[in-house]
Amino acid sequence: MRGTVRLADFIESNLPAILAAWDKFAGSLAPAVGMSPTALRDHAEQMLRAVAADLRTAQTPEEQHEKSLGTPAGPWRPPKTAAEVHAVLRASSGFTVLQLVSEYRSLRASVLGLYAEAHEPAKQTLVDVGRFNEALDQAIAESVEFYSLEVERWRNIFLGVLGHDLRGPLNSILLSAQVLATSGRETKVTSRLLHSGKRMRELLDDLLDYNRTSVGVGIPVRREPCDLRDICIEELALRRTTHPELRITFVSEPEIGKGLWDASRMRQALGNLVSNAAKYGQTGKRITVALSVEGNALRLSVENEGPDIAPDAMATWFDPYRRGSHDAANSERENLGLGLFIVQQIALAHDGTVDAKSEGGRTRFTISFPRQSVSTCA
Repeated sequence: MRGTVRLADFIESNLPAILAAWDKFAGSLAPAVGMSPTALRDHAEQMLRAVAADLRTAQTPEEQHEKSLGTPAGPWRPPKTAAEVHAVLRASSGFTVLQLVSEYRSLRASVLGLYAEAHEPAKQTLVDVGRFNEALDQAIAESVEFYSLEVERWRNIFLGVLGHDLRGPLNSILLSAQVLATSGRETKVTSRLLHSGKRMRELLDDLLDYNRTSVGVGIPVRREPCDLRDICIEELALRRTTHPELRITFVSEPEIGKGLWDASRMRQALGNLVSNAAKYGQTGKRITVALSVEGNALRLSVENEGPDIAPDAMATWFDPYRRGSHDAANSERENLGLGLFIVQQIALAHDGTVDAKSEGGRTRFTISFPRQSVSTCA
C-alpha cells in the first residue's frame, strides 16, 4: 500500500532492495567479472547513508547555491567522502569513467523508481527529489575528480618506471658505441649510434623531468656559486661543435651573471631554447643569445629569424606535449614537445619566469630572473 514518507527515511528503510539493484548493474559491467559481492557493492551503502543524512540537513538558499556550484566547503563535504574512495577503488579495478558514471545513473534510477512505486506524492516530494539529485550530482563530481587523479597518478608512476627501466639498456648501447669509437674502429655507423643514443637519453631525461613535475615534486635543482655567462659560453661552444651549421652569436656584458645557479639545468634550458630556434627558425639565419640586465631583472634571451608565430599558438607553447606547427616540414618527429615546458620549470626553480614574443619576422624567448633573488658570488 502506498503511503507518504520522506525520501531520506525511504532510502534507509529500503537499503537492501536499492543495493541489490546496484549489485546487479555493477556486476554487468565488464571489469566486474569475477569480483566478489563486497567489491561490487564497495561504498554504495555509505554513499546512500550520506545522501540520506544530507537530505535531513537544513540548508539555506545561499548554501544550496554554493553547493550547486560544487563549492567544497560546508557541512555536506567531509574531508574524505565515500564517493571519493569509491572512485579510487573503481579506477584500480579497471572501470572506465563512463562505467563509473553509469553506476550512479543506475543508482539514481533505482532509488527514484522504487520511491515512485511506494510513495504517495506530497508537498515535500519535489523538494526531496531535488535535494537527492543535488546530493548525487555532488557525489558524481567527487568521484570523477578522484578517478581522474588516480588515473593520472598511475600514469606518472608508469612513466617513472618506464624511464628508470630504459636507462639500463640505453647506457649499455652508449657504452658499447663509445668503446668502438675509442678503439680506433669509429665509423659512420658508430658515430650515428652515439648521436642517436645521446638523443634518446635527452628525450628520456625530458620525460623523467616532466614526470617529476607532474607528481608535484618539480624539477630538482642544486644551486651553487657560478657565472651564468660562463655557463652560456660553454653550452654554446658545445652546440657549435655538434651543429656546425648553426650561426650562433652570444652577446653579454661582463660580470653580470654571477650568482647561485644549477649549471647543468641552466645549460639544459639554454640548449632547449637554441634547439628550438634552430628547428623552427629560418635555415641559415643567425641565432642570437643575449645575457643582459634590464631594470631589476637579469634576462637570458634566445632570438631567431623566421615566420611569425600566431598568438594563440604561442599561448600553448609551454604546455607539455605541444609541438610547434608553424614549420612542420622541418619539425623532428622524435621531439616529445617537452622542451619549452622544461625550460619553464627550470626558470621557476630559479625563481624566474619565461615568456615569448614573435613579431616582425623574429621570435624571442626570454628567461627573466629578479636581481634581488640572484645571490652574487664573492
